[in-house]
Amino acid sequence: MSPDIGNIITKARNGISVMTGLKLSSTIKTARDEKGWHVFVELIEKHSIPDGMDILATYEVVVDEEGNILEFNRKGMRKRMDTLAAEL
Repeated sequence: MSPDIGNIITKARNGISVMTGLKLSSTIKTARDEKGWHVFVELIEKHSIPDGMDILATYEVVVDEEGNILEFNRKGMRKRMDTLAAEL
């Protein structure tokens, strides 16, 4: 039976937030290959006032079919107000 992509994303989002201690901002992309599921999320690295100056980091989270995190990597950072995101 194929895993529910919603559960995979939820487990990756919750897991990376707990592991890094950072607050989740958004999910950007999800893909699957021979290594597992790749979930790309943005986490708030640094809160600022105004919010547009928050520093967001893009993380790639690789999870298995059960949603267990196998690895994660920070792929880039940007200010929330910047329209160009890290290349995925």
